[in-house]
Amino acid sequence: MEDNRLETVDEELLNEISDYNGEFKGAYNIRKNGKGIQRQVTENINIVTKTDKPGIDIIVKPNTKFEFVHIPVILTENGLKDVVYNDFFIGKDANVIIIAGCGIHNDHHKNSQHDGIHRFFLEEGAKVKYIEKHYGEGSGDGKRILNPVTEVYLKSGSSMEMEAVQIKGVDSAIRETKGVLEDNTNFVVTEKIMTHGKQSAQTCFDVQLNGENASTHVTSRSVATEDSYQHFTSKIYGNSKCFAHSECDAIIKDNAKVKATPEITANNVDANLIHEAAIGKIAGEQLTKLMTLGLSEKEAEEQIITGFLR
Repeated sequence: MEDNRLETVDEELLNEISDYNGEFKGAYNIRKNGKGIQRQVTENINIVTKTDKPGIDIIVKPNTKFEFVHIPVILTENGLKDVVYNDFFIGKDANVIIIAGCGIHNDHHKNSQHDGIHRFFLEEGAKVKYIEKHYGEGSGDGKRILNPVTEVYLKSGSSMEMEAVQIKGVDSAIRETKGVLEDNTNFVVTEKIMTHGKQSAQTCFDVQLNGENASTHVTSRSVATEDSYQHFTSKIYGNSKCFAHSECDAIIKDNAKVKATPEITANNVDANLIHEAAIGKIAGEQLTKLMTLGLSEKEAEEQIITGFLR
C-alpha cells in the first residue's frame, strides 16, 4: 500500500462521488488507477488486501455501531480498464454506513473503464446503508465506462439499504444487482440515473426471497434525454411467505429511448409481489404552472427533473 498525496483532480473526483473535503471519517481505502494509494482502519473495521485477485476484504466486527467505511475509486490514466473485487463481511448486530463509487476523468481518445464487483455478507441482525455514486468528466472523446456488480447475502434479521446514483458524464453503464434473502430480512434499493447525448445505462435486479417474511423494495427513477438509451430489468422471485415491490419511473425527452422489463415470479402461495412501471414526458401542465411563476421553459424543466431525482 502506497501512501500518495492526492492531486487536485483526484480531490475533485472524490468530492463528486463521496463528498470528500480533505479527509474521510472512519475506515477508508482510496484506489487510484488500479492501485490502493491510501488506507485507514479502525478498532472495529479492518481492510485487508486480497492475495488471489485485485481487491480488498472489509471486515466489520460484531456490534459495531454507526461507523463509516469509504472505498472510492478514481481513474485518471488514459485507456485504463480497472477490475476490482471487494468483499464486505458484516458481523452480527453491526450497523454501518458504507460509501463507494467511481469517478473517471478522461481527457484522451482511449476508453477508461472500471468494473467493481462487490459482495456483501451480513450476519444475523446486521444493518448496512450502502451509497454508490458514479461520475464521469473530461474533454476527451474516449468513453467513460462503469459496470458495477453488487451481490447481497442477508442472514436472518439483517437488512441493507442501497442507493445507487449516476447523474453525469458516464457514457456506458451496465449495473447488475443480486440479492439472496433469508428469514425476516429487508433489502431496499433506490436507483437514480440521468443520461444524455448517446449515453446508455442498463440495470438488472435479481432478488431471491427465500426466507419467511423476507421483503424487498426496488425503486428506479431516471431521466433520458437527447439520443440516450436506458433499459431497466427487475426479476423478483417469491419463494416463501414474503413481500416485494418493484417500481420504475422514467422521464423521456428528445430522441431518447427507455425500456422497462419488470418480472415477478411467485413460487409460494403466500408470496405478495407487486410491480409498477411508468415512462412518459414531462406533463405540460407542470411546465405551465412553473412558467406562470416566472420561470423559463428550460428553468421549469430543470426544476421538475431535479425534484424527480431527489
